[in-house]
Amino acid sequence: MSISETVREAPTKASTRQAGGYALIDSLKRNGVEHIFGYPGGAILPIYDELFKAEATGGIKHILVRHEQGAAHAADGYARATGKVGVCFATSGPGATNLVTGIATAQMDSIPMVIVTGQVGRQSIGTDAFQETDIYGITLPIVKHSYVVRDPRDMSRIVAEAFHIASSGRPGPVLIDVPKDVGLEEFDYIPVEPGDIKLPGYRPTVKGNPRQINQAVNLIRESKQPLLYVGGGAIASNAHAEIQQLAELFQIPVTTTLMGKGVFDENNPLALGMLGMHGTAYANFAVTECDLLIAVGARFDDRVTGKLDEFAARAKVIHIDIDPAEVGKNRAPDVPIVGDVRQVLMDLLRRCHELSITADSTQTQAWRQRIGNWREDYPLVAPQYPDVLSPQEVIAEVGKLAPMAYYTTDVGQHQMWSAQFLKNGPRRWISSAGLGTMGFGLPAAMGAKVALPNEQVICISGDASFQMNLQELGTLAQHGINVKTIIINNTWQGMVRQWQEAFYEQRYSSSNMEVGQPDFVLLAQAFGIKGMRIHSRDELKDAIAEMLAHDGPVLLDAHVKKDENCYPMVAPGKSNAQMIGLPKRSKLEATELTYCSNCGVKNVQSNNFCPECGTKL
Repeated sequence: MSISETVREAPTKASTRQAGGYALIDSLKRNGVEHIFGYPGGAILPIYDELFKAEATGGIKHILVRHEQGAAHAADGYARATGKVGVCFATSGPGATNLVTGIATAQMDSIPMVIVTGQVGRQSIGTDAFQETDIYGITLPIVKHSYVVRDPRDMSRIVAEAFHIASSGRPGPVLIDVPKDVGLEEFDYIPVEPGDIKLPGYRPTVKGNPRQINQAVNLIRESKQPLLYVGGGAIASNAHAEIQQLAELFQIPVTTTLMGKGVFDENNPLALGMLGMHGTAYANFAVTECDLLIAVGARFDDRVTGKLDEFAARAKVIHIDIDPAEVGKNRAPDVPIVGDVRQVLMDLLRRCHELSITADSTQTQAWRQRIGNWREDYPLVAPQYPDVLSPQEVIAEVGKLAPMAYYTTDVGQHQMWSAQFLKNGPRRWISSAGLGTMGFGLPAAMGAKVALPNEQVICISGDASFQMNLQELGTLAQHGINVKTIIINNTWQGMVRQWQEAFYEQRYSSSNMEVGQPDFVLLAQAFGIKGMRIHSRDELKDAIAEMLAHDGPVLLDAHVKKDENCYPMVAPGKSNAQMIGLPKRSKLEATELTYCSNCGVKNVQSNNFCPECGTKL
């Protein structure tokens, strides 16, 4: 039976005569939707007409964006901040295609969204009618599931299915394409409640196999150098408490992916921060040297693993994930466990309790001491220059003054520095990881703030990324959405410039943004938003405090060192232990020195690779 063949009892509810547009809006409300981000147009007007009536009676609110891409990213940010399904609307043709980048962003990061698009009337489909685009076909590779509503009587069922599919199993975006005449057609409407549906062809595995859980417990008990490698799946399943319990029970150090940031208290001594291309040195050394890697809701992405065959090469692997397609896709695990991350960890901890396993700090004591030495020798430090701000110190200062804020980022150097220097709580880190979408930060912050009006929401952007969706300042102004935006302004596409410097012999092709860059303060003021600018360290703390205290959206333009690079960095094709740009060791014991055959730099004998040039020692 296909996924769309819903089995449910014959309806017993009384019907009322309603249009398809009413059925859609009413069904959204029944599925708990309070906010919709969107932009109207001809084909979706019947739905917007019903939305107008629904807003007048309360219970649902539409946020008018300035570009449909902003609607998709706002719905995405809403979902990441809350764990609920984000919803966005767009009309047919260009309205729908403007959503594509946002849909792909959500699909890559497994974010639950329902996207509603208008479509030309049923009789016009396939005739190249005005603003007709096959958005169903266009988005097939980048959605979890999709529908074209051919009969308004199916509307409520389809909406209920869409929310169930988007939010269960491995989350993802679901598209509902609604022809204009379906929105107008009246019929005997019988609502379908969320709990009324059954999808016999769709049964995600939730419970892990008990035998494999036992095997995992045994491997953990035998390990001397275990490492928890935690990704976005742990956040999606709300497994924060279970991750902490497991880590503290066995005293296992924890490293996270960019998507997993915040799932484990980053102030905990066991926290190693992010691993991978721009991860901390101690996280990358730990994953190289561990004897057991416990992958939780992570997918062994190339930006994490570096050279795959040298990633945790000596370690046994436990891989826990709800998506069976991810288990073994890039790295064959010794113990594969398919199931909901939180449920699997709960069962694993329950098994530990049954076996009377108690906390034993001696099991990993030597391992933690070794990692502590790496942490001491290769710390993350925000540099300070005499005459100019460093990007890192701006981000670090924001983190100090707003430690509990929800942070969104755009993509580039500022994203990696934010991942390095901010310490986030659960769901308080919102960033485009898999697709790396510039222009994501501001609309995502908008969505998070609409969802959580009493929380502090800060967007950290770059001057190039910000210009991708700067029109959403108008949305902030119209709706009074109190988002604080900091532009780390180095007048470059910073990460592009860094790669051109490192790998393209400093041929800076089309990466400088200085000529034509707007005055961001005047731009903010043109939208009726407070604009600020800083150049020096003396201004930094007071300016951030002023920004945070202001009752309304603020844009702070922070001018920073133009040629600062983001380190550490694992170059393409290198292993995680072969990082470039590491800080010099704070101490080197004379009796344990060896010299790199390539660059001559002194190394301790425990190093496998030279931290200066990456040569194998």
